[in-house]
Amino acid sequence: MAFLAPPPGSEIPFADPRRVRALQKRARRNALTGVGSLLAFVAIIAVVLTHTPGWPVVQDTFFNAQQFTSTFPDLLSAFMLNVQIFITAEPLILILGLAVAMGRTLHAPIFLPIRVVCMVYVDVFRGVPTILVIFLLGFGVPALRLQGVPNGAVFWGTAALVLSYGAYVAEVFRAGIASVHPSQTMASRSLGLSAWQTNRYVVLPQAVRNVLPPLLNDFISLQKDTALVAVLGPVEVLRQAQIDSSSSFNYTPYVGAAIIFIALTIPMTRLADWVQTRSNRQRRQQAVN
Repeated sequence: MAFLAPPPGSEIPFADPRRVRALQKRARRNALTGVGSLLAFVAIIAVVLTHTPGWPVVQDTFFNAQQFTSTFPDLLSAFMLNVQIFITAEPLILILGLAVAMGRTLHAPIFLPIRVVCMVYVDVFRGVPTILVIFLLGFGVPALRLQGVPNGAVFWGTAALVLSYGAYVAEVFRAGIASVHPSQTMASRSLGLSAWQTNRYVVLPQAVRNVLPPLLNDFISLQKDTALVAVLGPVEVLRQAQIDSSSSFNYTPYVGAAIIFIALTIPMTRLADWVQTRSNRQRRQQAVN
């Protein structure tokens, strides 16, 4: 069939160059207005803070430039331990969370003990604060003097984070598995796939894609909670800030530690937002198609 050109006057309005330029001009004006209002807000807050009676004391105690420059290199060095704990714990949490989620989805009567164990694990470790888990494992297990069991504070601090976050990630995975429509499973089984193959090639890829944004948010929280291991004694960034502050009676090192965490978590947060936006856009496109 030959291509039929649209009749004059039926073109899409947005294709009009004048219309496009007007929209671009409005977008630039809105962007400049937003940036200007933000800068004005920040300036007002800064003026109000710097003109309070106690600002000189606060500035010297929390924002001392000399203390910041002298302690920041040590904070960065100590932060490598936080990164090490995070890198070690993250894959273990994914494996544990996925295993527990799969265990809770086993419906055959013979798997009842597995379901009960997984349910109790999730209920207990979601109910107990993470810092208490770190205390119980970090001080309790080494006190048992078990042969062949590591006694290192970093080891048990990492294990506590894995157990605590594994419970949360297990529920995230379980929600993702439940979000896959049962027709996907029935279609896969009708094609001759086994239960394992159905989970491996059909259910889990969709489930992981559906829960990727909340998983990223959990790992942002994990990066911050690595500082809780400091209660067991390892010199990570929070402990280093405490050491520096106690030697100078100045809290600027804590601000430096906060800046390090912010510098790492903000890119991870923006990544989570981008993944969430992309996932929502893909769902809308699939719904339209």
